[in-house]
Amino acid sequence: MEPVVHIIDDDQSFRTAVGRLLSASGFRVALYESADQFLAQLPDCEHGCVLLDLDLPGLSGLELQSRLAAKAPLLPIVFLTGQGNVRASVQAMKAGAEDFLEKPTPREALLEAVDRALRRCETRRLERDRIHALRARLAELTPREFEVFGLIVRGRLNKQIAHALGTSERTVKAHRHNVMEKLGARSLAETVSIAERLGLVDPATDTLSG
Repeated sequence: MEPVVHIIDDDQSFRTAVGRLLSASGFRVALYESADQFLAQLPDCEHGCVLLDLDLPGLSGLELQSRLAAKAPLLPIVFLTGQGNVRASVQAMKAGAEDFLEKPTPREALLEAVDRALRRCETRRLERDRIHALRARLAELTPREFEVFGLIVRGRLNKQIAHALGTSERTVKAHRHNVMEKLGARSLAETVSIAERLGLVDPATDTLSG
């Protein structure tokens, strides 16, 4: 799917000019005059980015950013503003904005910001797909294998795991082999990394959640 640059700005002349510039530079664009219009037509937002005016009638740019964090978390946001609002820019960046540009924005700066945002979107999409794949693998573990998995990533030895589960080391070794094979892990380090990426390891309590 070709990525789309969603331009949201209530200034029609600016919106059109930016759209033409990006189109001429090879980007696919979609134009919106308000945040509400964008939300009403919220597309499949797995590929693309948002060029968002800070000061919009109705729903503000920062309010839209907050909503998109839940509705379209893969979409990076580049804010555009005609006012040097330092407080707003800090708030936007803390909330995860990709960039914050002042109008009028130099052509090269705009193109570079859009290019970075699109690459960020692709990185997020690939990571999301990897997480989904890992969760699917995790779902293949039996309840006992999941118990063994939890003890493995907490650094327990086979002997300790066998004692904790009331079974033999040979059985633990078999479960351990199955766990690593199902997860596609080639080492203990990879097994631990998988648990961390899935958010299953709680460093504060040394436990496995889920």
